[in-house]
Amino acid sequence: MRAPAGWSDREGTLARELTLSGHGLHTGRRVNVRILPGNADSPRGIVFRRVRDGRTLAELPVSPSLRRGQPLCTMLESSDGVRVRTVEHLLASLLTCEIDRATVELDAEEVPILDGSAQPWIDAIRACGRIGLPHSKRFIRVLREVKIADGAGTRDERSISIEPSTDYEMTVRNDLKGFGELRWDGALTPASFAEQIAPSRSYGRVKWAIPAILAGYVRGMPILRGARLSCTAAIVGNRVVGGMRVPDEFVRHRVLDLVGDMAMAGAPLLGRVNALRPSHEMNYRLVAELLATPDAWEWAEFTA
Repeated sequence: MRAPAGWSDREGTLARELTLSGHGLHTGRRVNVRILPGNADSPRGIVFRRVRDGRTLAELPVSPSLRRGQPLCTMLESSDGVRVRTVEHLLASLLTCEIDRATVELDAEEVPILDGSAQPWIDAIRACGRIGLPHSKRFIRVLREVKIADGAGTRDERSISIEPSTDYEMTVRNDLKGFGELRWDGALTPASFAEQIAPSRSYGRVKWAIPAILAGYVRGMPILRGARLSCTAAIVGNRVVGGMRVPDEFVRHRVLDLVGDMAMAGAPLLGRVNALRPSHEMNYRLVAELLATPDAWEWAEFTA
């Protein structure tokens, strides 16, 4: 049996090393990234490696067990407190470019935000190229529905669920005052992600950002210190400074974050995700609940 349409039958990795630099959205600090290709003997999945002055501080395999709650991003933390923040855009890009084994090396704690979207990562990964590995590609096949919901029946209701499907599909709904209800619905493939989802940027209202930055300083927690017009779709009133990059950009960015957060499961999904006003916390709760429910999923491998 072949893999779902648009996906490879075999695992892959980068054809050569990828290097890229930028600043963190929340810390504002400069960070250099190297993504090292895996090989047939490398562990499955993506591993983050924190380094300083040529010394390895920690290696953090992508896993829901290492995820820690953090405002406005997804973070991994080792048992001895070494962190890697804002991993979601990169994880979404690696998953949809079908880079199944690689090590991401950083010399600071936050993955660079770049232009606020996944497009620079997609472009950089494609420029490096992908080579196949001898292993059959693995998917997580959903066997029954798993659902998380908060505030049912209220104006603040949020929910997210996943149910069986032969493809990786998503329906995501979100609303924002002044912009109405936004929706994205479709099959998630490497091509659809690159064309429809990757260009969408992180966004926020300027009037909310300034108090959040100040509150972060008071609490000793860096929040949005690196936010700039160059890396954020900034909302003032009912308009986006400079305009939207793609139609319904805000809900498409919710899809981007959701793909990255669900990548914590370690493989693409064979299931349909239905989300109403999703957040990083709810995304994590869904993937954690799915993996913790043995009769709700199984590994599926496909060969050419």
